[in-house]
Amino acid sequence: MDENQKIYIFVTGGVLSSLGKGITSASIATLLKHSGYKVGILKIDPYINVDPGTMSPFEHGEVFVTYDGAETDLDIGHYERFLDVNFSSKNNFTTGQVYLSVIEKERKGGYLGQTIQIIPHIVDEIKRRILLAGEDVECLVVELGGTVGDIEGMPFLEAMREMKQELSMQKVISVHVTLIPLMRAAGELKTKPTQHSVQELRRIGITPQIIIARCEKPLPLELKRKLSFSCDVDMDSVIVAEDAPSIYQVPLSFVREGLLSPISRHLSLKKLEPKMESWDKLVKQILFPKDEITIAFVGKYLSLKESYKSLIEALVHSGANLDTQVNIKWCDSEDIYNNGFKMLEFVDGILVPGGFGVRGVGGKIEAIRYAREQQVPFLGICLGMQLALIEFMRNVLGVSEADSIEFNTNTPEPVIYLIEHFIDQNGKRQIRTKTSHKGGTMRLGEYECHILQGSKLQEAYKGVSIVNERHRHRYEINPAYRAQFEKAGLIVSGESNGLIEALELLGHNWFVGVQFHPEFTSRLQNPSPIITTFLQKALYFKKHKR
Repeated sequence: MDENQKIYIFVTGGVLSSLGKGITSASIATLLKHSGYKVGILKIDPYINVDPGTMSPFEHGEVFVTYDGAETDLDIGHYERFLDVNFSSKNNFTTGQVYLSVIEKERKGGYLGQTIQIIPHIVDEIKRRILLAGEDVECLVVELGGTVGDIEGMPFLEAMREMKQELSMQKVISVHVTLIPLMRAAGELKTKPTQHSVQELRRIGITPQIIIARCEKPLPLELKRKLSFSCDVDMDSVIVAEDAPSIYQVPLSFVREGLLSPISRHLSLKKLEPKMESWDKLVKQILFPKDEITIAFVGKYLSLKESYKSLIEALVHSGANLDTQVNIKWCDSEDIYNNGFKMLEFVDGILVPGGFGVRGVGGKIEAIRYAREQQVPFLGICLGMQLALIEFMRNVLGVSEADSIEFNTNTPEPVIYLIEHFIDQNGKRQIRTKTSHKGGTMRLGEYECHILQGSKLQEAYKGVSIVNERHRHRYEINPAYRAQFEKAGLIVSGESNGLIEALELLGHNWFVGVQFHPEFTSRLQNPSPIITTFLQKALYFKKHKR
């Protein structure tokens, strides 16, 4: 598409973080997509890290993995879940990546001896990456991470200002998400923080065309008028975004609030009329489901639910499509290890997600043993699958020292080990050892999984023989033990380039473990087949087996 015909919508945030810029950006993009436009979306993160791959989940929440193996901000997951589109490494970049690119170019003589400065060199690199993300789309929604006024975000705002100058105000608009706090003592909503936030933007040459006002209760007409005058935006451009029971309500709320009118007016677009009937039906099934089940979620990062964001949302997607509410029972694996199975007694399914490190492993193994012995539907993801094998080797086959070298480097029975050579998704041979740089030792991104005919895994994927799923792990199942555990009934039902991708237990209601992360490809309108099947089995177990 001609660059002069493309439109760019920049989404910024003010007052404080975690206001929902990611959901706002995803919702705007969703409405444009359902109105017939080809939409792209970009998240810019202001931190110096090159990527969030080695950041603690307590620090940053979940690391989302794209199909091409990029470790990105969790908002990329929101974008994919809302838009049902596969995004790539070009849809997320950080300050660290920008500076690294500029410094590497300078070291190679690419700037011909110029003095390297924030303006123009850093800002030009930011603009180059924005334009790259906008290739092959008609509209690009750009979310600027952080909060207006943060020193690390200034180069990104400058890039936004320059793009508006270069491409005209008919091609670039600014949407500002800000807080309208409720002062409970006085019972009043306050607009002053928003006014100051907009003033900060205007100070650097950016006047937002649309304000998304986050608040706990409806914004009175007089306050909308006050924001309109004080922030120099049209009355219909002050959009109220109240707290919602489901994030998937937000696009529908924006339609009711009239957000599409100022967007189409400022960008000179035809009238936007998104077709949201299917979306609306799924949202109703999230809010008013016919059935309900309880799933034990056995993890160790339970103090920060954002660590499992994609998996939580995948359960919502599958539940919505089954017209079933999924109640998550958060089970700390260390509590299970110390206090036994009591918290698992009345659940309809047991889910053990991925993770890293030895802490909490004992409780996860005990939860898996309970699922196996009590015929409770079980799904193990990544580490959850590996622990299912360890539990089986120890408690069924009597290999008491079966372990992962992640937890015990000197184990005499390394059923989970570090494979030093593997073929990556680009067909290249990679080498990893225990001393390799942590950012480069994982199998990342999308790989083919060849499914065993007649298996439960194939049933879940509706008879398909090959699927593509995403990975984020470092250790693999040791094939030296395969004949031993398969003979005992734990069979390999999925493989990828000789690596074991899936296990399932014969004679069990539903006991499946997968090395990949199916939650990364789950979307509201296209849920993960294996997670959906797991919930179906849990619903059946609740109704017929208990």
